[in-house]
This record gives sequence, structure tokens and C-alpha cells, in this order.
Amino acid sequence: MFIFKKKRNNKQLDFLAVGDVVIDDFIDLTDVRIDTDPDKGDRGAKELCLRFGDKPEYNSSIVLPAMGNSSNAAVSAKRLGLTAASYSNVGADDRGKTVLTAIESEGMTTDYISVQPGKITNYHYVLRFGPERTILVKHEDYDYKLPNLDTPPRYIYFSSIGEKAVDFHREVADYCNNHETKLVFQPGTFQIKLGLEKLGYMYQASDLFFCNKEEAQQILHSNTEEIPELMKEMKAKTGDGIVCITDGAAGAYAYDGEAGWFMPMYPDPAPPVDRTGAGDSFS
Repeated sequence: MFIFKKKRNNKQLDFLAVGDVVIDDFIDLTDVRIDTDPDKGDRGAKELCLRFGDKPEYNSSIVLPAMGNSSNAAVSAKRLGLTAASYSNVGADDRGKTVLTAIESEGMTTDYISVQPGKITNYHYVLRFGPERTILVKHEDYDYKLPNLDTPPRYIYFSSIGEKAVDFHREVADYCNNHETKLVFQPGTFQIKLGLEKLGYMYQASDLFFCNKEEAQQILHSNTEEIPELMKEMKAKTGDGIVCITDGAAGAYAYDGEAGWFMPMYPDPAPPVDRTGAGDSFS
């Protein structure tokens, strides 16, 4: 069942973000240990360790509504001056009302948010330790369906979404293929797990594709550390689109099949506070 809040107008959107919106509870940890698996190398194999059965203390908890990959990207686009909105789902609960209020506070419409009775709003726990974080995620089972778009948006940005939405990917890809709407695809955890075997058509339909180095290795089942090679392999899977692969503090790369570009990280003299959402706002 779908309940959209208002009657939409015919104004074209520059940017429609599609994906699950969540409430994030940022828990700042203190009494933890970071281990590294020596068999897997220093990068990408670090583990957050807590004493089992203990009651470790934490510094603080900050609850932020209307988070998630696509929501973060929509807010970034809006703050850059684009006409931006989000399509997502919330439950008919107090948390859902909080999410709607937060979206409106950014000056964005909630016309494309589906309020689904009998469902609860996504709530994730962000375990922070220094600038890094581990996120405990759970995507609720919503009924996914694109809203009626009177005027096709210029761009649809598609990212992290629940496991029930496998068939919904085809709806998004077909919509962009049948309209003058460019598709930006930044796969979330579940979408990466589905792999190229099940979502190859999404990669082919993408005009812009974003992921980080480790995600590219996982998608391509590759052990190469050379990002130019990863970009060439990924470009072969993404049709006519541009591929962008980020490498954390080491910078970002883009490739269109003919020319490649590299951009170093912005030289901020201060240490990072929290890297959560950095990839979303970058893309």
C-alpha cells in the first residue's frame, strides 16, 4: 500500500535520489580494541572488538533522522543549488514523522516519500571510534514502486535499498532507459552482494557509476590493487557510462573509456572527525 503526502507539481527535478532513508544513532565508543587480521593485510581487514558479555561504556549517542546513502546525496545536491528530492519509504510511526520533518527542514519536498501503514521506519546504529565507524543495519521490508513522475527528472541517483527490492531495480533501470533521465548508480551493501550476475542490467544502464576501491574488487572478484585496471574492468560492465572509483584519503579516479582523471583529497589541515556519508556527498 502506498500513501504519498501531497499532489506533486510538474516542475522538473534535477536530482531524484532513490533508496532507503534511515534514522542513524551515532554511538561514540571508548572501551574497544581495533584488531587487524595479519593474513588479510592491513587494509580492509580491521576488526572492532568488544569484550563478550561485558558492559562497555560509551561517550555519547546522537540520533540523526533522514540519513542513508540516497538521502545524504539528495541533501548534498540541494545544498549545491539543484532541485532535489528523495523517493523512499517510511513507516506510519513517530520515527517516520521525524524523518519527514527533517527532510522538510532541508528545504526539500516530501511529496515522493511513501508512508506505509503497518511498517516501521528504518533505524541503524553507527558505532563510532575516532573518525571511522561500523554500522549495524536492518532494512525493513517495504513495498517498492516508483511514484508517478509527471516530468522525468534529469538524474535519478540510486543507492542502498532493502533485500525485498530486487525486482524494483528493473523498474528503475527501465524508467531511465525509456526517458531522458540519466541514471547514477552507487550500489549499497546488499546490491554489491547481488553482484553483476543479477544486477548487470543496472550497471549497463548507468550513466555514472560510483564505488570505492574495495567495493570494486568485491564486485569484480578481483585482487588487483591498481585502480586504473579496476576502472577498465568496471567500464566494460557499465556500457557508455563514466566510472568513478574512490580510494579514501588517497583520492578519487574517473574513467570514460578513453581518458582517465585523478583528483587528490582536498588538503584539509585538520584531522577528520567522522567519515560517515563522505562517499555519498562526494558522488
